[in-house]
This record gives sequence, structure tokens and C-alpha cells, in this order.
Amino acid sequence: MKRYFSYLLGIIVLLLGMISFNQRAHAVTHYVQANTPTIFVHGWGSSSHAEEAMANAARNAGVTKTIVRANVDKKGRVTFNHQIPKNAVNPIVEVNLEDNKLAGYQDNYTQGYHHGANYVKNVILALQKQHHYQRINLVGHSMGNLEIINYINDNVNNKRLPNVDHLVAIAGHYNGLVGQKNVKDAKIDEQTGKPDKMDSSYKELLNLRQTFPRNTAVLNIYGDIGDGSHSDEDVPVNSAKSLKYLVAGRAKSYHEVEIHGKKAQHSRLHNNSQVNHLIINFLWKK
Repeated sequence: MKRYFSYLLGIIVLLLGMISFNQRAHAVTHYVQANTPTIFVHGWGSSSHAEEAMANAARNAGVTKTIVRANVDKKGRVTFNHQIPKNAVNPIVEVNLEDNKLAGYQDNYTQGYHHGANYVKNVILALQKQHHYQRINLVGHSMGNLEIINYINDNVNNKRLPNVDHLVAIAGHYNGLVGQKNVKDAKIDEQTGKPDKMDSSYKELLNLRQTFPRNTAVLNIYGDIGDGSHSDEDVPVNSAKSLKYLVAGRAKSYHEVEIHGKKAQHSRLHNNSQVNHLIINFLWKK
């Protein structure tokens, strides 16, 4: 009997080894094998938990084995739950902001987004101290997008910072939120993405039309829950699509994907299998 169980255990171990080998072979064949870190930035009132489903989907697909959390306190100081190994493939960084509502800027989110951009910059500088990365990927959800795009806008001439290879925007309210008076019912030119009404935060970004990095590929994902509001409940479709006017003329590539139905709701977009698939293919597929 002992011999039988030992034999059975050996077969199980062998099968598990074969599965692991096949998964690794699939990953090497299908995904880029680079040291470029991908930084996820969550939205207003949220935390790194909002990034976990997307990061875990990438790990489960075999894209990476390395996921770390970057905690950023209200003074902008960054600490990691653990270091990124030197030879890590496609490492993922989940940003966790203590100041997740941009306290002190509720009456001036235009300046608040610049403040949030410094949090993003501090994470990148902290990563540079670990390993001198030449390139990074950036993924934002909701307010995280405004912090990311302001980081790019504010630091476009800083040659000491790594190049942005890929930018993924999820539910970005570039030209305001549902019900925001100054841009309520704003329309856009479908060809250019130019809105007919511009929020002050959007106007701050117009410089990107001349400065956005030419080697950055952009994927813009947004939702329409299909209730007639043409929004994901929080972000109007046209607000999200206005990113095109800011970057498409200079970006290496620009693609938009609209998600439909109940799973297109604002807070569900970062826990959506279709979104996960889009992100994985855009960032890492060979």
C-alpha cells in the first residue's frame, strides 16, 4: 500500500511539474520578458485593493511572478512591502495612497491633481533607487488617471525620469464627472476628441498636444452601463473620450475600448475580466 501511495504521489508531482513547465513555456512564448515595471494607481477614496484583481489576473496568466505594494503617506514618503528582485520579469507595483481623497484640494481639484502627480513621481523615484529602470508602464483608474496624466504633463522635460512605454486609462474623467455643471452635456468631435466645453483641469492639460511623449502607446478604456446616461454612472463617455484630443496626435498609438452593461459600472471596471484581458494583451503580449 505504501508503495502504491508513493507511486501515486510521484505521478502527481510529475504532473504538477509538467503543468508548471508548460505554463512557463506559454508565458515566454506569448508575453514579453522584460524588467519594465507596471505601476497601477487607484482612484478617489480607494486603495491598492482596487488594483489587486488586475494585478492577479496578470500573474495568473503567467505574465509575472512579482507584485509589490508601494505605500505613499500624506507627506509623499514611499515604502514598499518588499523589494523587487533584480531579475524580476514584468514586475507590477500596486500604489496605495494614504491621501486618497486629495485632502485640502476639494475646492481646487485642478491643483489637487498636480499634487497627486507628485505622489506618482515619488513612487517612480523610489523605484529608481531600487533599479535604474529605463522604461515604465502606467495604469490608472478614475482619479488615478488625472494624477498620472498630470505627472506626464508636469515632467515631460525631465530626462532623468524613465520613459513611459504604455499608458492604460480606465474610467478617466479628463473633462469632468457626471453632473459637473461647467461641462454638463459636453459634446466631443468624434474625429479629434475635442470637447466643446472644457473643465479647468482639462485646460491644464492642453499643453500635451505639443509635448506628449511620441513613444508612448495609449489604451483608453471606459464604460457605458446602458441606462441612457452615456456614462459608467460617474464618468461620462465623452469625458473619458476627450483624452484623444490631448494625446492621439503624438502618441505612438491610441486605442479606445468601450465596455457595456452592468460590469461597465465605474467601480466594477477595475474588477472586470474583459478589462483584465485588454490590459494583459496591450501591455505584455508579443
